[in-house]
Amino acid sequence: MTEGVKQKIMTDRFSLNRNQLKYLVIVAMLIDHIAWAFVPMNSILGQVMHFIGRLTGPTMAYMLAEGYCYTRNVKKYALRLGIFALLSWIPFVYFLYGSLPLVIKDNQVSFYPLFGVIYTLLLGLLAIWLWDKGKCSKPVKILGIIGLCLISVLGDWAIFDVLYCLFLFVYRQNPRAKWTAFIIITLSHFITYLNSSSWWIYNLGIFMVPLIIQFGYNGQSGSKKSIHKWFFYVFYPAHLLVLGFLRWVVFA
Repeated sequence: MTEGVKQKIMTDRFSLNRNQLKYLVIVAMLIDHIAWAFVPMNSILGQVMHFIGRLTGPTMAYMLAEGYCYTRNVKKYALRLGIFALLSWIPFVYFLYGSLPLVIKDNQVSFYPLFGVIYTLLLGLLAIWLWDKGKCSKPVKILGIIGLCLISVLGDWAIFDVLYCLFLFVYRQNPRAKWTAFIIITLSHFITYLNSSSWWIYNLGIFMVPLIIQFGYNGQSGSKKSIHKWFFYVFYPAHLLVLGFLRWVVFA
């Protein structure tokens, strides 16, 4: 067996294609959400589970940036994200609060305009699209991206997944610039948690993302079966509904 063949076997054995990477971060997301639902955040177990969960948002942003380059129809891609962002609205709010997004009770109205990570990824896609194909000037593009960041506060991984998507796309051909931008964005994320060490410790898990992608992702797509394309879209609202139901039954 030649050295080249040995190297290929080792590479194939210890690397992940796009589908495998996607399922890895879906499992990480599930672990994270189980922790939010049932495990005290300040416990060691809670911190470990949330550490693992930090893989999901940035990795999904990376995959969206790649998806933009490969998709044949960005409008359909955006429409798909928009539909599932809307479908995930009720499950996401129910998971967080055990309530519907709009509740009218005793002449009082409770409204929760909060959306999950698919909403933020949609805004990240729009940021890439604006930067790449927008026919306006660069200052106008920057203002538009700032606007997308502002409205992303209604979503999970607010602001940061918009910026991750954009810069992972802009510097996709330059690993050093790409991961430098990623680290700067992440460090700015940490600043918001300086007054609460129990919150930022598990966020160190974000720094696992460059290592996994740079050294563990082989750039291949894997199987083209439609289940791999649709699984995350369906699983995301479904698992939120199930965990939300179990959470509010257990703690009712």
